Amino acid sequence: MNTPEQSQLGKASAYVDQYDASLLFPIPRQGKRAEIGVTGTPPFFGADLWTAFELSWLNPRGKPQVALAHITVPCESPNIIESKSFKLYLNSFNNTRFADASEVQARLRKDLSEAAWRGAAQPASVGVKLLSPELFDREPVHELDGLNLDRLDIECHHYTPAPELLSAATSEAPVTETLTSHLLKSNCLVTGQPDWGSVQIQYSGPQIDQAGLLAYLVSFRNHNEFHEQCVERIFMDVWTRCQPIKLSVYARYTRRGGLDINPFRTSHPQALPANVRTARQ
Repeated sequence: MNTPEQSQLGKASAYVDQYDASLLFPIPRQGKRAEIGVTGTPPFFGADLWTAFELSWLNPRGKPQVALAHITVPCESPNIIESKSFKLYLNSFNNTRFADASEVQARLRKDLSEAAWRGAAQPASVGVKLLSPELFDREPVHELDGLNLDRLDIECHHYTPAPELLSAATSEAPVTETLTSHLLKSNCLVTGQPDWGSVQIQYSGPQIDQAGLLAYLVSFRNHNEFHEQCVERIFMDVWTRCQPIKLSVYARYTRRGGLDINPFRTSHPQALPANVRTARQ
């Protein structure tokens, strides 16, 4: 079983510019899920929405080609794909010749699906969409919709996750709200480098205390965990402490190494959010 410490994170890495699928490093999700009380089937659906901004290869005549890639990794997959290994893998396309963009897309889908579903009894696929340069101008920038919690003037004392800050008015009529914050920050599980993000919480149920929720989100500031793990921790803490009827948690993290990771978790089946970057991304 791969562990984060065995990955290339925090280590000098050789620059490989010829295609090499073995560079991908999957890490099982279950270890971190067990920490937050998820031992069987998770109480959520969703996916990790990746954007690759630095994708390039050579055409049959040796001319460089570029594209953006949107990758969708279902949260039902047994593994996350460690982001530095993903970057190194994408670099391996740089001096490799492919017939066309369709071949690149097919190779990405095959390799990423194998890594994400490695060890699964019934492997499935990830989604891969390539955007050619003539489509770049259609890529929008939009902030997460919702009421911004950052307007609240609160005192903050906790900088590691403090779920006890969460509460909801369980004796009052239920509400439906969408709340956002730009103050989410955590650190890489291995290197401790900062990860900056914005988060959107949509729910129906007892009204969540907004000041407590903001203080709780701020409490991730010195916490070391991967993006996907932080979002699942937020989901489980809100789900357990506030007891909503429905809940969705969506975070958009700023890119590192030409990649951004944007996990989405929801208590009920629904369409995934559009992979639209925020201004900070």
